[in-house]
Parts: sequence; structure tokens; C-alpha cells
Amino acid sequence: MLSAVARFIIGAIILSVAILIFAGMFVSRPAPERKPQEVVAPIVNVIELVPESVTFQVASQGTVQPLTQTTLSAEVAGTIVSMSEDFVAGGTFVAGEVLMTIDPTNYRVAVDRAAASGRQRQIEYDGAKRLNEQGYRAEAELLSAEAALASARADLVRAERDLDRTVVRLPYNGIVRDRNAQLGDYVAPGAQLGSVFATDIVEVRLPLPDPDLAFVTLPLVSDGGETQGPSVTLNGSFRGQTASWQGQIVRTEGVIDERNRMVFAVARVDDPYGLQGANDGGALPVGTFVTAAIDGVTMDNIAKIPRELIRGGNQVIFVDDESQLRFETLDFLRTDANYAYVYADQLLLRRVVATRLEAPLNGMKVRTGEDVEAPDESVAEQNAEQAEDAEEPSS
Repeated sequence: MLSAVARFIIGAIILSVAILIFAGMFVSRPAPERKPQEVVAPIVNVIELVPESVTFQVASQGTVQPLTQTTLSAEVAGTIVSMSEDFVAGGTFVAGEVLMTIDPTNYRVAVDRAAASGRQRQIEYDGAKRLNEQGYRAEAELLSAEAALASARADLVRAERDLDRTVVRLPYNGIVRDRNAQLGDYVAPGAQLGSVFATDIVEVRLPLPDPDLAFVTLPLVSDGGETQGPSVTLNGSFRGQTASWQGQIVRTEGVIDERNRMVFAVARVDDPYGLQGANDGGALPVGTFVTAAIDGVTMDNIAKIPRELIRGGNQVIFVDDESQLRFETLDFLRTDANYAYVYADQLLLRRVVATRLEAPLNGMKVRTGEDVEAPDESVAEQNAEQAEDAEEPSS
């Protein structure tokens, strides 16, 4: 029998021979076929910028206010003896309707007294005139009687006017905003009775920054009001529903707000409550907050670029004729919520990249939809060159 040492030596020899055989087989194996690395340019979508005529809109916002509003105050003293059922907050009234009456008794008495005094002064004047013509009265006495008659007539006019003031009415159709007096209240001259406003016209003050004035034609104080203001669309919410109303810019305020450097344009809407049938957009109540889109000027040869394709505020990625990315910094004419506008003459390239790329580089090769349908030979050649550079000689 072999000793343990002999068995160990034989095992070691067998293992060594196996390793040598395996190594020889590994070294003598045929080299694997190397395939060239294919470099493919990314595919991007592009938008072709086409010059066009663009009618701009200028955005603003404001609160609806009545054109005519009145704070009612008592002109004579007395007790309120009657009050219209319409004279409540939200009540509507028509022109000339009696809203309330202050006790007219004392004022009727004053009218009767002034009328009687006037008749008496008329008799005295007529008598003095006849006597003066006959030579029995001096000219001074006639003039005194004439002055007394004139004073009596003035007293009658004032008394009649005070009597008329006991009836509170207004010369327009309107709505009561609030009421400050009640039936039976004693009021003194100047006491506030309530406030009302007309329902024929409402206005909205629309602040506009100075740069926006270049894109809208506004009636200015300096042109004497000869310029007709543009149309404006007001959008808001009423009864839980989104609504819009058509109006027109009728004037601009002749000052610039010192706090925010804004110019205020005033939009007007006729028949805001639809009481005359002139407003088919639904009621536009006073106090409604609205956004405004003012029709602006029309400019030719303008290119529109979607806002989401703009990088860093004013940079846009184009694709040139060689299918390479080109970063261009543009001077935009105007931007809004959806687009940035630029004169088409300023564009060196017209195809804008509409695909979001993770790490775009200036000069990077890309493929567009046209390239996919008909592969660009230059891209194929570049890919082949890159593959040859990456391939190493086989041993």
C-alpha cells in the first residue's frame, strides 16, 4: 500500500495536469466575433415656427362698480310718514318712483302762507303803480312795493321747493344698496337715509402696466377722446357658474398710480342686470370680481413659441439643417400664459425641439421624424466612425 505522502504527491500531480490542460484549452479557444458598437442619435419632435399675424390680448382684473351711485340724505326736517316696499337692500325701483315721504304738513302750510303773502304784495304793488301813474305816489314807494313783491315770490318758490323735498325720488332706475332710516324716524336735514345705484351701466377699473400699453389702443386724455376704445371680455363667476360679459373700454384715467405705476383703463358694460334685455350674458352684479381680456393690436410676421419649450427665461433649443441641437437666446416681444412671441425676422432657425431631453448639449446630433423615415447618411457615417473607434484589434 502507498503511504499517505505518496498518495498526496500523486493527487497533486493529477490536479496540476488538469489545470495545465484547462489553461491550454482556454488559451487555444477561438476569439469571439466582435460586433461594432452602434451609436444612435436620440429622436426628437420638432415644431416648425411659421410667421403669422397675431392679435394680442392684454389681461387685467378688477371689481364691478356702478357708474352712478347716490347717498340719499334728508333735505328737510320731519318724520318719515311713508316708505316704499322697494326701499330695502336689494330692492329695485324705477325713475320717479316715490321711495319715502317726510311729513309735508308744515311745508304745505308754508306754501299757503307764502302764496297769501305774495297775493297781498301783488295788490300793494298794483295800487302803488296806479297812484304813481296819477302822480300821488313817489317813485321810491313804487320801487319798495316792487321789491316786496319780488321777495314774496321768492318765499313762495322756496316753500314749494321745501314741500317737494319731502318726497324722496330719483331720476334713474336703480337698486337699493342699503337703508339707514325706518318708517316713523324723525330726520334732520343732512341725515343719511340710504344709498342706491343706477342699473343702466356698470364700470370696471382695469390696471395696466406700462409695457402693456404698446399692445392695445386706448382712448387717452391727450387725444381728446377721439380714439374709440377696444372691446373687452370680462370673465367671472355668478351662482357657481363661470360667465362672461362683453364690454368696451371707454376711457383711461389721466394719472399714473404712484403706488404701483399702473395706468387704469375703464371698461363699461350696459344693462348689467339684464333689466332692459340688452345683456344676454346673465346678470353682472355690482361688486363682482372679474378678469378681463382686452382686444389688442394686430402685428404681422410674428412667431409663437410655446412657453413650456423655453429654458431659463429666454433660451430655446433649435435643430439646424445638419440635425444638430443649437441653443439660441431670443429677445421676446411679449409673453403670456401660453406663448412667447418674437419677430420671425430675428430667427436664424425655425425648427424648435418639442421633446424634453435629459442632458442636451449644443451641437449634439439628433434625429427628427423626417430622419427616422429617411435616415440621414451623415448620421449613419458618424455612427460608423464612432463604432470603428470603439473597436479594439483582436489578438
